[in-house]
Amino acid sequence: MKNAWKTLACAALTSAWLVACGGGGGSDTSTPTGTLKVSMTDAPACGYNNVYVTVTKIRVNASANAGDNDAGWVDINVANPQKLDLLSLSNGVLADLGQTALPAGQYQQVRLVLAQNTGNTLSNSIIPTGGSEQPLDTPSATQSGYKIIRPFTVQANTLVDLVLDFNACKSIVQRGNGSYALKPVVSATPTVVSGAIAGYVAPNDVGATVYAEQNGQIVKGTVTDNTGQFVLSPLVQSSTQGNYDVVIVKSGETTGIVRSVPVVVNTTTALSTSQTPIALAASASNSVSGTVTPSAAAAVRALQSIDSASYEIASTNANLDTGNYSLTLPTAAPMIGTYSGSLPVALTAAPAAAGQYGIEADAASGATQSSTVNLSAGSQSNVNFSF
Repeated sequence: MKNAWKTLACAALTSAWLVACGGGGGSDTSTPTGTLKVSMTDAPACGYNNVYVTVTKIRVNASANAGDNDAGWVDINVANPQKLDLLSLSNGVLADLGQTALPAGQYQQVRLVLAQNTGNTLSNSIIPTGGSEQPLDTPSATQSGYKIIRPFTVQANTLVDLVLDFNACKSIVQRGNGSYALKPVVSATPTVVSGAIAGYVAPNDVGATVYAEQNGQIVKGTVTDNTGQFVLSPLVQSSTQGNYDVVIVKSGETTGIVRSVPVVVNTTTALSTSQTPIALAASASNSVSGTVTPSAAAAVRALQSIDSASYEIASTNANLDTGNYSLTLPTAAPMIGTYSGSLPVALTAAPAAAGQYGIEADAASGATQSSTVNLSAGSQSNVNFSF
């Protein structure tokens, strides 16, 4: 991967000269300009050792409705693109994709364009835990690119950092024949309006997945490193977006939740320290499974409700062909606390929520269905959804 970072660093230095090489627009020398720099980071992946993608270019346009061949596109080309392991981009690690000059103003649309798998050359692939490298089908990404609607402003004579957050866990879908496809979940955040949340978990909880959520929706995720540290970045400042709930999950442990954590621009909010880390209690686990009909591009989430608020604990994509899904969840009471500015944050059990989950299926059409399950007494099967 060192060669990949070296290549991308070169791209960041040279791509300022590659303005609109493949697009329909460019910068007008009579118009004040700023500079857009694009980087990539990743949320954690579920059940994979590696998730590789190869980025060839980033496209931006001032219109949210601009089509592939419409005017106004400016391209950032990545010189000699190489396969990047998304799972190495956690805890605030960024891969620079390049930069270019843009006319000052507001932009609405970003597109991420990936290379194409050709023959035995796998530009995009995954390695499942305990398995071998498998191709990752990305048909639309190799043509027009993945569309991301995220308004951002480029000021004259100013550098704007835009971070693309590629959620590998929610983006990979398995087919009935065992092959894999990419259903991209990518967000974009300008660092000028963002900050971070950081902390530590206890040694027994190293490898836990940590999410920043709002209203039961995951905004950003990461995995703790081997010291137990986690960094959730970038997160849009609370004055714009509101505070965040931090959810910590690990197999064999109960869930930890810290509510109402603020984010201040260019600042890191400490949630815990290495001397007083967040410690989770042991928990048994049971599973919930079923099918979603029709199966195409359906996602399933497990939500837990505490004091009228919901928190996403786990999610998966239903099999593209069979519609089958399965989630394994803790049965012990979640531990919850509220951030007040002083550390450590006290977490106490919420016994009424033990083993209680709302299972939500989200269809590609945008329709949603849900079902309530109690896993305290055992696993639940045939929790099915039909749209």
